[in-house]
Amino acid sequence: MAEAATSNRWQGSPPNGWQILRRNRLAMVSLWFTLAVAVLAVVIPFFLDAGVKQVSEDQFFPPMSRSEDGTRFHLLGTDANGQDLFYRLLTGAQVSLGVGLVGALVSLVIGGIYGMISGYAGGRIDGGMMRLVDILNSVPSLLFVMIFINTFDGYFKDGLDGLRLWAQGEQMKWLVDLANDAIPYSRIGILVLALGLVQWLTMARLVRGQVLVLKELAFVSASRAMGQGWWRILWKHLWPNLSTLVLTCLTLTIPAVIRDESFLSFLGLGIEDPAASWGSLLKDGAQVINPLDSKWWLLAFPAALMSSTLLALNFLGDGLRDAFDPKGGD
Repeated sequence: MAEAATSNRWQGSPPNGWQILRRNRLAMVSLWFTLAVAVLAVVIPFFLDAGVKQVSEDQFFPPMSRSEDGTRFHLLGTDANGQDLFYRLLTGAQVSLGVGLVGALVSLVIGGIYGMISGYAGGRIDGGMMRLVDILNSVPSLLFVMIFINTFDGYFKDGLDGLRLWAQGEQMKWLVDLANDAIPYSRIGILVLALGLVQWLTMARLVRGQVLVLKELAFVSASRAMGQGWWRILWKHLWPNLSTLVLTCLTLTIPAVIRDESFLSFLGLGIEDPAASWGSLLKDGAQVINPLDSKWWLLAFPAALMSSTLLALNFLGDGLRDAFDPKGGD
């Protein structure tokens, strides 16, 4: 009877993390939704008519409307400058998702290296490195980002200006155009770096905790006995065993970075016109909301797209955590 019960309980090998994730319908729907938003945001602008990508006289046109001359169709309406909201939503998605991904990767690099070194070194080195993390955690992150932006934004723009003037002297038109296009995004570059510098603290703690466990296992002891150096052990043996933890943390860090960027852009500290992000679109929409003549579409559509994407990313992160670290949700 015991053998029959065991046979009924275990049929085949136990499912791995990816198989568990595929059985999580909410996580898979979230994954495909996020991928669809990212792909459509990159692909669709290439197929849109040139007229909807420019400033026009079609100010505050409601959704599903045409311009007076009938040449432009505005699926989601227009804003105060006559710009098509659908096109701006797609370009805003490019910026917001790009900021979230790059900021999360910056935090991954810094936090991953810092956490591995701290956990593997142990002792006083580990204690000192973790006390530094505690000190940095006590600093308000958004205040740090605001100071960082205000400090370095001017220097970055001056550098782009100098590059443009030099390129004009060398008659390098392509470099002049590149510098001109980069100026509206200069603050975003600084913002990405600043957000990455404040988001790595959680990543470092999680990686350090996992390394403290892994370094006591037999395969690490065998590597040390064979004379392998600590750097080789970190990257060849420990880092591959951290991949699922890092992927889960990365998925949960992306929405956190997007939220911070959107908040700062809403305050006017993020991307500058004519470029757009979800945060700047929400700021523009909030400015025209009033009880008498509400331009509701300027706030409703950016808020809906941003909220649904962040929700999907959080569901995906939860699904990854449940699949690869079942005890993590306890």
